[in-house]
Amino acid sequence: MALKRLVLQMGQGTDIRGADSTKAAERAVRDALWRNFLRIADVLGQPRENMDIQVLIGAPRPETIDKAAVAAVFPYGKIEVICHEGGLEIATPEGTDSTLLAHAAVVVRMDVPDLIASNAGAGSAAQ
Repeated sequence: MALKRLVLQMGQGTDIRGADSTKAAERAVRDALWRNFLRIADVLGQPRENMDIQVLIGAPRPETIDKAAVAAVFPYGKIEVICHEGGLEIATPEGTDSTLLAHAAVVVRMDVPDLIASNAGAGSAAQ
């Protein structure tokens, strides 16, 4: 068995008022997830809890993001949240508030049989 990347999903989230990086990050993750129904674990005959999920967040002030709150968006899996400087912040004309945009990339990996792992890369340079 080999741990193999099977899914890459991307999303964008905003906090219109309040410039809360955590809210924007949670919304970005939901945007990435909620338009999909992936049955990878089921197809591989594994419990969904075996999914190794890495969440990459790009947002202003990444150090303020509550990683546990972002991880709580996921109903199952082993979650790792990594935050980077990124996204966008747009001040109001008065300069008293701002709108904040965050981006999320969700990478799902699972242990797959070696035969599948070796064939999955055939014809594709990106893993």
